[in-house]
Amino acid sequence: MSATFASSASARAYRAESAASSKFSDKSRRINSNRVVRARHAPSTSTEGDLMDTTSMPAIYSAPDGSKESEVLSKLRRVIDPDFGEDIVNCGFVKALVIDESAGSVLFAIELTTPACPVKAEFERQAKAFVEELDWVKRVSVTMTAQPARNDAPETVEGLRRVSHIIAVSSCKGGVGKSTTSVNLAYTLAMMGAKVGILDADVYGPSLPTMISPDVPVLEMDKETGTIKPVEYEGVKVVSFGFAGQGSAIMRGPMVSGLINQLLTTTDWGELDYLIIDMPPGTGDVQLTLCQVVPITAAVVVTTPQKLAFIDVEKGVRMFAKLAVPCVSVVENMSYFEVDGVKHKPFGEGSGAKICEQYGVPNLLQMPIVPDLSACGDTGRPLVLRDPTCETSSRYQEVAATVVREVAKLNNGKKPRVDIDPGYDGAFRVEIPGENNDKAFWITAKNVRLSDESARVKGSDESPDRLLNGAPIPDDIAPVEMSVIGNYAMSITWPDGLSQVAAFSTLAKLERLPARAS
Repeated sequence: MSATFASSASARAYRAESAASSKFSDKSRRINSNRVVRARHAPSTSTEGDLMDTTSMPAIYSAPDGSKESEVLSKLRRVIDPDFGEDIVNCGFVKALVIDESAGSVLFAIELTTPACPVKAEFERQAKAFVEELDWVKRVSVTMTAQPARNDAPETVEGLRRVSHIIAVSSCKGGVGKSTTSVNLAYTLAMMGAKVGILDADVYGPSLPTMISPDVPVLEMDKETGTIKPVEYEGVKVVSFGFAGQGSAIMRGPMVSGLINQLLTTTDWGELDYLIIDMPPGTGDVQLTLCQVVPITAAVVVTTPQKLAFIDVEKGVRMFAKLAVPCVSVVENMSYFEVDGVKHKPFGEGSGAKICEQYGVPNLLQMPIVPDLSACGDTGRPLVLRDPTCETSSRYQEVAATVVREVAKLNNGKKPRVDIDPGYDGAFRVEIPGENNDKAFWITAKNVRLSDESARVKGSDESPDRLLNGAPIPDDIAPVEMSVIGNYAMSITWPDGLSQVAAFSTLAKLERLPARAS
């Protein structure tokens, strides 16, 4: 039995908010570090691959010297993962190697971290070509599979238990194209082979009912289980208050937070590789509730070139940093338009680049001003579906690729580490992959504090070499709290109340203390 999801949502919103916050907020950070892994097949042209299950198979790292298996692995070590900087054998991607020497056939599986891996086809092509170089090989069969991580969520969040990664798309400023980015990113990931869902978290002005055109544009609730059945459009599951039959909401903040929490946690999302949350503008109750109640994997920040947009978006980046949510990409909409090969920038330039530079966000994608993009949003069919080969759609493919790569590195790559070394006068002991030959180096806490450029960027009169109360920064200043944010920065709270986001690229440039004797 099912019923239309409408007035019951508002009535239970406040109760859902208070109950969910108390149950989930203490556990939300533990969920990311305690995952259950399941493997499933990515699309494959291999007949054998359709029948192969690599879930419980061990990765193959080596074989006896002189064996045929060793020769094959030697060839596969030439296939390098561009994100991890390691070959696919050392990454543990190679499984189920079977050789029939008499027939000259080689079969193996490459198990990737996500079915939407942007270099999946290239891995398959290279692996097959390199193995075919062996004189005795007559046939090579490669099975491409994927092993996305699973959130081991509590029983009370049943709808999210099979959601691998939650990606927040945020701007903190309205009108910069955040919903356009969310929708086109979601459908691009789906076209790359991932299972995707979208939550429209803006109940005051939901955009999804205008931007997509599902056959049944109404959310339904199962009377027996109380779960919400999402709307589906072109293979993507969608939940928006605009599909609840009430248009936009008129209610106070706590009720809004509870309503969004209900939409997110009681929806039966099923198995998803990526759940895209189209965040509402601002840094208030709704944003804090979402970040604290569920384990958001990463955030994509949307801005425009103006300085005014930068000031607002910067608040969002700091909010995510405070909540230990890594920002993996900045999308700068309305960056330029092109006439006769000449780029014109009517809204100026620099907002997106400043965010990346100051906060160490690793990717900047600049989107052009094109009439088709907004026209597609108004007619209910996203541009990446209507014209998947156009230049703008290719830009969204780049956005999706950065999300996939950065999430894979967050889950599987070597992590930066920063500690206070009490035996070295409270200096910061820093380890950054790829920096200083992967060895630790030491920097003073004072120099870290002096490296904060937020005041300079905002044009503030605050002096970077002074505390917020105007006193000089002491030589022995020490942080009150600090945490690593993904692979790109760390969040530091200082005794005077300043909250600093220090990019690892900035820390790597600071003057270093002599290496401490081990």
